[in-house]
Amino acid sequence: MNKFINTFIGYFRSDSDVLLDDKNRIRHYIKDLKRMNSELQKQKAALDVFTKIELMPEFINAKTVLIYWSTASELPTQDFISKWKEDKQILLPIVVGEQMQIKRFTSIEKMKQGYLGIWEPYSEESMCNEPDIIIVPGVAFDRLKNRLGRGKGYYDRYFNQSKAQKWGIGFDFQLIDSVPINELDVPLDKIITPSHCVE
Repeated sequence: MNKFINTFIGYFRSDSDVLLDDKNRIRHYIKDLKRMNSELQKQKAALDVFTKIELMPEFINAKTVLIYWSTASELPTQDFISKWKEDKQILLPIVVGEQMQIKRFTSIEKMKQGYLGIWEPYSEESMCNEPDIIIVPGVAFDRLKNRLGRGKGYYDRYFNQSKAQKWGIGFDFQLIDSVPINELDVPLDKIITPSHCVE
């Protein structure tokens, strides 16, 4: 009986349910791969990625860069941020309700833990400047420059308001054959991993 009920319910599952299941399967798969990444491997991957970025004309000419303050499982960004904070205006995202706001990074001393324990600037002033480049994390990317995030849609909502170049960065294993998407998912302009650059 249970098998019949499960088959019956599965038959009437919506496309959105199937899409969500596909996305969650990829999220679990990538999460397992990240667990096997040593700290040395993470730092080496970050060096390879940011060395490529620093040679790109768009970055060289950029005055304002929106990037993320990485968590333990993500491609590390802290060294890159510290390196460029004097030469470029570095912006970091914070989450307020259902929206993402942008604040300027000035120093590690002026950071606090915010949404989900992610470190963010604690300045009261939100930035209205349009960044030249947005460098974003993702759970997974594909060669059509689609991005799979954590499922909250903060970046996608922000992307819809921005004309900036949108670059996704990650480890090589985060570039997969196909990312399931819907009409709310915004494609990127570049995907950069240690071994690949998809434009």
